[in-house]
Amino acid sequence: MYPVHHTSDPYLIRPGRPSDIDRCAALNDAVHPYPGIADWTRDLFDGHPAVRHDDFLVAEPAGGGEIAATLVGIRQEWTFGGIRLPVVQVELVGTDPGHRGRGLAGLLFDALHARGTADGTALQVIEGIPYFYRRFGYEYALHIGGAPEAPAEALRALPPPSGTARPPLRPATPADAAALARVDRAVADRDVLACARDEAGWRHEISGHRQDSLARRVVLALLDEAGKVSGYLVHGRRPAPDGRLAVFAAGCADPDGWPRLAPEIQRHLAEVGTATAGPDRPFTALRLRLPATHPLAGALPQGPATRPWSWYARAGDPAALLDHWLPVLARRWREHDLRWPGDALLIDTYHQGIRLHFDDGVPVAARAEPRGAAPADTAIPPGALLQLLLGQRSPGELLDIWPDMTVSNPATAEFLEAGFPTVPPEMWAIA
Repeated sequence: MYPVHHTSDPYLIRPGRPSDIDRCAALNDAVHPYPGIADWTRDLFDGHPAVRHDDFLVAEPAGGGEIAATLVGIRQEWTFGGIRLPVVQVELVGTDPGHRGRGLAGLLFDALHARGTADGTALQVIEGIPYFYRRFGYEYALHIGGAPEAPAEALRALPPPSGTARPPLRPATPADAAALARVDRAVADRDVLACARDEAGWRHEISGHRQDSLARRVVLALLDEAGKVSGYLVHGRRPAPDGRLAVFAAGCADPDGWPRLAPEIQRHLAEVGTATAGPDRPFTALRLRLPATHPLAGALPQGPATRPWSWYARAGDPAALLDHWLPVLARRWREHDLRWPGDALLIDTYHQGIRLHFDDGVPVAARAEPRGAAPADTAIPPGALLQLLLGQRSPGELLDIWPDMTVSNPATAEFLEAGFPTVPPEMWAIA
């Protein structure tokens, strides 16, 4: 049980209970302008493989009787180069209009962050309202999308396939879950930030969402030349009101397999967009939530460039987050034939110091220490450190953007540039 918090009116912040499902669904339906949000709330409360009812946090008046505000933390693992990072994605943050102005969102985030500290969650992330979540310690740190739009007319221009070859894609079924989880395990070893799903997670994506849930997607199994599942494509059920059909994810166990798959993927998406459009929402383009560097984005018709959106991120313990990253840093520095000459590299985050310990030039641990305990090799503000670790910007780019980021000498600059290149994410988070 979380403690009672007091504002000008007393409210209790507590974990969700099974009996809260209808009240939370009604609150979210009332405050969020998206069809299907109530059913998505019920998805998360009931039967979701990654969420329990007590992953919701609710604020209620101390006298009980109604839910004034709520959010949910969706537990998941993000992967990069063989490391697995425990992450909580925050969703469904909402306050009843009659209870606004009392700081309830801040109290819910305080409780969520306390839970993350207790269970060792490395990172909390959230999409959402511009600027708002900076108030709770979050910073934009990870791009979403960035690939050009693919115009509908250009998609339709591809001629039909010749011959009678077996199509390399089909609707996924729950029986494909194990194969799709194997694809995610293959992707997890690459230098790309992604979100791993196990068998239960894939079964839920394929058949576990309620019919009208906002989070229900179309999942396709991509097939190799022998007809075995070797990848996946995930897209929206119909174009959005702006006419764009969203592509949320595209993964393949064979990274060289996209040229063979892309033509049939293009035909499929053109057919779906056209068939599900209507007079009130014509199909105009694909909106790819993929980086511009994704092979599928490069194989589809190129339309207008798009400005990427971004995840907010927060690390309650930046030293612990950096410690998770050490196997990747050790590999990158080894590939550049770099060995740190001393026993420690010191980072000043302006909140704390982080001592990166080395053994014979190889990083072995990252530990927090009081700020100013020793002269720092580099000063990196917390927001810049998140962008650095998650691959959004290189050290050189950050030095141009953040005047309070400093590097003491060329040797440190060389280590930072080699250890932290930009890496476009291919992130389809669990919802």
